[in-house]
Amino acid sequence: MPDSNVMAFLEHGRQLPDKREAENRSQDFKDIYQKAEEADLAEQAERCLDCGNPYCQWKCPLHNHIPNWLDLVQRGKLKAAARTMINTNPLPEICGRVCPQDRLCEMACTLNTGFGAVTIGNIEKQISDMAVKEGWYEAPIPIDATSGMKVAVVGSGPAGIGCADYLSRKGVGVTVFEKQPEIGGLLTFGIPGFKLEKDVVFKRQEVLESQGITFKTNTEVGKDITFQQLQEEYDAVFLGMGAYQAVDGGLMDESNPNILAALDYLIGVTNHNLDLGVADSEYHDLSGKHVKVFGGGDTAMDCVRTAIRQGAASVECVYRRTEEEMPGSKREVQSAKEEGVQFTFYQQPTAINKTDNGVSIDVEHRDTGDKQTIEADIAILAFGFRPNPPEWLTSLGIELESDNRIRTFVSEKDAELNQATSLANIYVGGDMSRGADLVVTAIADGRDAAKQILSDLSY
Repeated sequence: MPDSNVMAFLEHGRQLPDKREAENRSQDFKDIYQKAEEADLAEQAERCLDCGNPYCQWKCPLHNHIPNWLDLVQRGKLKAAARTMINTNPLPEICGRVCPQDRLCEMACTLNTGFGAVTIGNIEKQISDMAVKEGWYEAPIPIDATSGMKVAVVGSGPAGIGCADYLSRKGVGVTVFEKQPEIGGLLTFGIPGFKLEKDVVFKRQEVLESQGITFKTNTEVGKDITFQQLQEEYDAVFLGMGAYQAVDGGLMDESNPNILAALDYLIGVTNHNLDLGVADSEYHDLSGKHVKVFGGGDTAMDCVRTAIRQGAASVECVYRRTEEEMPGSKREVQSAKEEGVQFTFYQQPTAINKTDNGVSIDVEHRDTGDKQTIEADIAILAFGFRPNPPEWLTSLGIELESDNRIRTFVSEKDAELNQATSLANIYVGGDMSRGADLVVTAIADGRDAAKQILSDLSY
């Protein structure tokens, strides 16, 4: 194996894999990045300085052992690197794709101050992809002796998977209830395929099932099974149903079919493209349409890039602040520009009105106060989402915050854990308790909830 070269960051610059040409990739929903060769991955991993205080690791909400697996990659020990990744993260190939590394681990990389951060996200993505393909997880993941405990997880998104994975490794019997026909939550239905191809999620499901987790899809709590049944049959219940109620700024008009909520639009497109069988999902074909998307986060970028792939006549992202203040990934913004999306800044929508052919939008300049009206066929609102707990849950008297987030409580046994709810043996994590956030923070919440369940139930 090669010896570590402490000067590698000077000899090799930061290098991400090449993207497919924008003209070609904007015609499909496949991954936009080409694969790097193993030698290139090792070269990029070797750039890591192995800092005494690994800022990348602490900036990651999961505190992944990033320097450890970078060292293993540069020494060619790829299977060991993959196993190190899943010790802290049950979805490494997914986080490698959808985490905003430029705001987390790579932003904190010491080399980011002038030499270019280590390409942490891409290395994580490709090595974990390789692990699934080569069957490196077929040898059983270390699991403690069977505890006899049973836990129900409601929702199979990143929070639910984070909780289920940790518990199953501790010998807990875990059943995940998912109302949709496929697992993954927004990983499957809300994130477009050009960022996360769905086979990646489905292959990970096979790995999770192999370690003993049971997934029950097409099973809606409150309809197909009562919550009371879960309370009776399981020692604890974890809630990870996400946040799906759109924040619309008072602009949504149910009578106007040309105003779309971002998430509804994205789910409809994914369901249509892959025929996933989501009930009550409406598909909007934007071919030939002039589209305005309002918002500046990653969901807005998902919308504009999806509209481009549908063949929209024009796509414009309208944001109320500067480009530097956009909360989404800078890489996503750059990819959107390459694919033909136009951007307008400092414009705040104040009203959207129906016209004969589409919508007219009243906008106000954030600095000058100047007002104007712009026209579009379709307006998509991507201002974010808030939790919307189901009626069966609120009827139980669970305590909520003013914005409908489920209130959490600190464990009496461990002050570092605070994923309990006001109801005994009911826990929560992810967007339901913190509001719309990142995949990686949802996984971290799910993992912390699992730890709290084990602590509170004295396992």
